[in-house]
Order: sequence, then structure tokens, then C-alpha cells
Amino acid sequence: MSDYKMNTKCVQGGYTPGNGEPRQIPIVQSTTFKYATSEDMGKLFDLEASGYFYTRLQNPTNDMVAAKICDMEGGTAAMLTSSGQAANFYAVFNIANCGDHVVASSTIYGGTYNLFHVTMRKMGIDFTFVSPDCTEEELNAAFQPNTKAVFGETIANPALTVLDIEKFAKAAHAHGVPLIIDNTFATPVNCRPFEWGCDIVTHSTTKYMDGHGAGVGGCIVDSGKFDWLAHAGKFPGLTTPDDSYHGITYAEKFGQGGAFITKCTAQLMRDFGSIQSPQNAFLLNLGLESLHVRMARHCENALAVAHYLKTHPKISFVTFPGLEGDKYYELAQKYLPNGTCGVVSFGFKGGRAAAETFMKHLKLAAIETHVADARTCTLHPASATHRQMNDQELAAAGITPDLVRFSCGIEDAADLIADIEQALAHV
Repeated sequence: MSDYKMNTKCVQGGYTPGNGEPRQIPIVQSTTFKYATSEDMGKLFDLEASGYFYTRLQNPTNDMVAAKICDMEGGTAAMLTSSGQAANFYAVFNIANCGDHVVASSTIYGGTYNLFHVTMRKMGIDFTFVSPDCTEEELNAAFQPNTKAVFGETIANPALTVLDIEKFAKAAHAHGVPLIIDNTFATPVNCRPFEWGCDIVTHSTTKYMDGHGAGVGGCIVDSGKFDWLAHAGKFPGLTTPDDSYHGITYAEKFGQGGAFITKCTAQLMRDFGSIQSPQNAFLLNLGLESLHVRMARHCENALAVAHYLKTHPKISFVTFPGLEGDKYYELAQKYLPNGTCGVVSFGFKGGRAAAETFMKHLKLAAIETHVADARTCTLHPASATHRQMNDQELAAAGITPDLVRFSCGIEDAADLIADIEQALAHV
């Protein structure tokens, strides 16, 4: 499908049925798979043959959907995970271990920040958080001899900062490490980070890709562009024999385009087991089939809402990178010229109390932890997803106590604005 346009890939990528086979991808709802001989199964365990033996590692349904996302992103290999959190954890832990260091943007999603700042630090991995607006000098100063990766989000949740992908890629590559980008909010419909120098892409497929709040999931895609063997000393897990898997050296056996995902599957998925269920993968594929249609409406609605809020006397600020005059508008025009996302963040002149009052009176928009759904939903991050952060950490993440994250669905924009207007009347 690589020669087809994005719209066609969304609909038909990943699976082409043969004569008399199901038109929709089949759900292989089985934990295990039968083989005629032990020798046949042994080849699978030795990674000498392709196939399936246990769904905790791989499943045909999952692989078909992963192949579609891989094609959409322009990568060489991909895998599904049970959640976006699992995808980000695996993507980093696959190359950074105890005693290593990672540079990350400070405005990333609160759950990812906590994963890095608290949980992975307990595993002995250190993180330095830098502003996405940092200078090249400041960014380069964050690197250490043991740095193994750089991490950021195309569009940060909920700060809506747009990452200067080329700047971060240039710094990462100058220090011999890959750039990992969470592309959840933009989706490959609006941005393909590999085209700007990114090496690994992750997704919370729970969001726009699923689009209907039906199934939690994640995905990791490898660009196949990072030369692990050229930096062999930094990445022994990929460039030296894996004693836990028959002494395989992933970078040699599977090459630049397959080493990262093969190791992530054979080693991390084997040991941690954060597999996406085949049923969820099936639901995800249904969402992907309309992603290109939905993203256009999400962006259209968000721009209409942003325009309305920008001139409202009770609103102190509006953040939406697709809005002309926004701090990140120019970067958005560079990296996301066809649209950004459906999320608008804004604050209130009346502070936190005004934000809470506003949310209580919304009727159409639902207060949910969720975001990037076909139905409009909203959240007060300081009380929810970023609740674990102190005021200083919130400020670094681009979040104020009065900030409301408003995720525009695909309803009629006039109805969304009317709902916001009646709620604001109570503030």
C-alpha cells in the first residue's frame, strides 16, 4: 500500500483478503496456536521462521492492524501494545536501561511525565526535562555521556505546544541517539514525524485512531532509519548477543529496519506481556478506516471553537496551534499544514474557580479523562491527569490551574459553541 495516498491506507492498509477470505480482518481470538512437530515450533522460538505460538507475544489480528499503522507512518516495522503508556514505556526501555539517561520535552502528557519522572527513575533511568522552546545550545547541554534517547510529543497534551522536530532530531543525531515522538494528537493523517528526522513513533491508539472510546491500546513504529550498529557501544541490547533469546544479535539478524521492533516483541512483550487484545485491535481498525475523515472535522470544529473563545471577555487565553497568532502557529504550518488536532486549551480570568464552574454547567461536552474522541469531552488537567504535579512542574508542563482542555468531537460546531456559551453564562 506504500504507493497509495493516506486516505486509501486508512481504509485498506494492513490486510488484503484472498479469494473467498473475509473482507474485514478476522479476529483471531486464541491464546495459542497448534503445530505438527516440536521442530516447527522450535524454529519460531529461535526466530528462524515467521508465525505465531502465543498471543502474549504476537497475534495475526494485531499484526494486520500494526501493519496498517506502520504503512500510514511510513515505517518499516510496528507492534501494538495494551495502551499508549505501555508503548512509551517499551519504546524507551527497549534501549535505555538501569544507569542510562534520556532527554525529554517538559510539556509531555502528565501520565508519561510520571512514568519517566517517578516510575522509570526507580528502575535506575534518569531523565532531564527541557522546554520544547529551548535553544539548540540549551538542548545540547542536556545530553550526558549515558544519554540513550530523546523523547517528545508532536502536539503536547494538554499544553498544545508543537515540537520543532527537526531541531530535536538534529540534536539527538549529533549525540548518536534516536528521537522518539508520541504522535497521538496529530496522527499520521496530519503529521508524519519520520519525514522530519524522527526515528521511533508511538501512539495511544485509544485516542483519535480508535476515535470512539471503545478500546484502550498503543502502538510503536520504527522508521528503520537509525543505524544501531554505527552506535553499537550505546545500544548493547541491540548490537550484542541476547542471552535470554539464544544469543541473537538483533541488529545483525534483523537489520536496521527490523531490529528495534523484533527486540521489543521477543524480549519486552515476552517478559511484560502488555499485549493488545485481538478484539480491541479489530475495533481499532474500524476506527482507522474513518480516521482521515474524522480528523478533518475535529480540526474544523476546534478552529471554530478557538475563534469564538479568543474574543470572549471571560477567557484569559486560548491555546490552539491551528489558530493564527498562536505561539506555535508557524511551527504548525511547517509540520502540520493540513490541520493540527481537535483539542483547544483555554483559561479563565476568574481563575480555577471559574474553570470549575464552567465545567459543571456544560451539557453536551462531557467531563471525562478521555480525549480525542468522536464525542466532545473536557477535562481540568490540574485536578486530573496532572494532579500528581506540584505548581512548578505544572508550569513547566505549560499548565495553569485555570486551564481547561476541550476536546472537540465531530458534532456540529454551532452546537459545541452554544454549549460553551451557556456554560460561560454561569461564570
